[in-house]
Amino acid sequence: MKNKLLFILCFLTFISCFSQQNLKLIDSLKQFLKTNPNDSVKIKTYSDLCWYYGRVSNDSAFHYGTLALDLSKKTNNKVGEAQAYNDLGIIYTYTSDFKTSMQLYKKALNIRKTLNDSMGIASIYNKMCYVYHKTFQMDSCLTYNLKALDIYSALGSKQHVFLSKGNIAAVYESMKQYDNALKFHFETLELSKEINDSLGLANIYLNIGNTYLSKKDTITGVDYYKRCMRISELNGYDNTLAVVCLDYGVILESQKKYGEALKLYKKSYELSEKTDDAIGMTNAMLNLGNMNTLEGNYKDAKTKLYQGLKLAKMLDSKEDELKAYEFLLHYYSKRRNSDSVIHYYVTHRSLKDSIYSNRVTKEIADVQEKYNTAEREKEIQSQRADIAEKQLNINKKNTQLIGLGLVAVLLSILGYLLYNQQKLKNRQLQKEAELKEAIARIETQNKLQEQRLRISRDLHDNIGAQLTFVISSIENLQYGFKIKNEKLTDKLKGISAFTKDTIYELRDTIWAMNKSEISIEDLEVRISNFVEKANEHSKDVSFKFNVSENVSKETIFTSVKGMNIYRIIQESINNALKYAHANHIGVSMNEVEGKLNVQITDDGKGFNVENIEQGNGLNNMKKRAKEINAKIKIESAESKGTSVTLVA
Repeated sequence: MKNKLLFILCFLTFISCFSQQNLKLIDSLKQFLKTNPNDSVKIKTYSDLCWYYGRVSNDSAFHYGTLALDLSKKTNNKVGEAQAYNDLGIIYTYTSDFKTSMQLYKKALNIRKTLNDSMGIASIYNKMCYVYHKTFQMDSCLTYNLKALDIYSALGSKQHVFLSKGNIAAVYESMKQYDNALKFHFETLELSKEINDSLGLANIYLNIGNTYLSKKDTITGVDYYKRCMRISELNGYDNTLAVVCLDYGVILESQKKYGEALKLYKKSYELSEKTDDAIGMTNAMLNLGNMNTLEGNYKDAKTKLYQGLKLAKMLDSKEDELKAYEFLLHYYSKRRNSDSVIHYYVTHRSLKDSIYSNRVTKEIADVQEKYNTAEREKEIQSQRADIAEKQLNINKKNTQLIGLGLVAVLLSILGYLLYNQQKLKNRQLQKEAELKEAIARIETQNKLQEQRLRISRDLHDNIGAQLTFVISSIENLQYGFKIKNEKLTDKLKGISAFTKDTIYELRDTIWAMNKSEISIEDLEVRISNFVEKANEHSKDVSFKFNVSENVSKETIFTSVKGMNIYRIIQESINNALKYAHANHIGVSMNEVEGKLNVQITDDGKGFNVENIEQGNGLNNMKKRAKEINAKIKIESAESKGTSVTLVA
């Protein structure tokens, strides 16, 4: 969020909350129009209505702004026409239609130049600067800021000089030229005290805190954040308080103080929503989503991250969109979704490259250098006489010492910069190597998944079709040849039923192969389907399936573990149907000490666990449990039913 306070100068009046008094003003202005004032007054009233509606209803603001513009053109009122273009440009800026707003600002600028309206020209420069800042045209942004500063300096307006210098500092902050940013910040700090501007002082504290944090001085940065929060809470500056809560929350998040950070993010979102600050809402929503990812609350995280991305796109805020892609990349990495990881990595990298181009940085440096050169020339001319007199008193020895000292300092700085550059390059290479390794692992997983899908298709298309053919052939034998032998008929029916069961089991196997992981919801649905089918074929048996509320919906099993759990449950129900002749069969699932506890019970004839010869069914159940490191317990007694408990 850290460089959004350029907004102050361009839309100073709109920063305060839209109070009940403003609504009364709108009503009074509408009533005044009914008195049919003259055209000049009517234009001013339309313009005021456009302005006050700007934070309430865009449609109404556009309506009255257009009325002011049309009447100004009709009556050749150039002042009113320029103001109408200005007001409509502001409304289009609020809707993030920066192209249209810039066209309107330029029309207003041309008219005000013909009217020699210096303050009006400087005001337009600042609004144009805001648009250039939002569209990452930093060279133009800095140029128009400096033009506005020259006008305000010539007019001796301390308030506007204060705001212009704050905007220039914000541009330097965006370009990571932190020393230049601090220079302008501290100049505005002194000006805010001179003009007794508490809101400006709060914003300057916030900006200084941001800059120190960018310079890795966390202690000083947090100190200025707290100063900002105290002033904002004392005076009810909700916009500034929303920003500082968000930025302070980021610091707490980096210190793993997640509870405190989450409270500040929520407070920032509530304040931004209260003041209708779409940019603040976007950033707070994205940070809330990322915090939920860190805490493993993936459902809320996904919802909030996509809401934040939607808001960023609506605002056409590339910086916030980039932030959304970064958080989504982190989210899908946690969820191990390889396709989404690759997608958001490519999207994030592409957008980042387009934003931070070397061309933008170079052009801004060139523009600032031209301005600095002009300022230095003025200063040199005003002090030339003093400098010439002082130079006569400087001896050769001192000059040499100073020169050597400067060379030593420059060499030290150069060595330090080269060291940092190499260190940064090595770190980048390491990160790229880690990313390549991660992508390679993902590609391997994708190939394995494709192989599983290919095998499952072969099973379905070949073996499945062949088993279906067997069933069809048996039925043709039964009805085509009209077999009367009862034993042979029963045998054929048995083969047909066995083949159908094999097809069902094959489908279950294919279902498991097509999944890299099986959730508790997948398992619940599969068991429910099996119980329903069993219920259809066993009319005299009552089935009951219950899943406790304490079973976490986020529980995930591997496909192998999930399939083995399902098979054990399936085998237990089949045993109860085939051998126990039960009237009631129940399946229950709950969570005990972080593990899934499944119990299958029946009221069948039961058996003596110690004496019975264990067939393939019981052995298969124990074998499957052992394969997934689960515990299985079989309890039964003659005429008292059977209970199978699985802890996985």
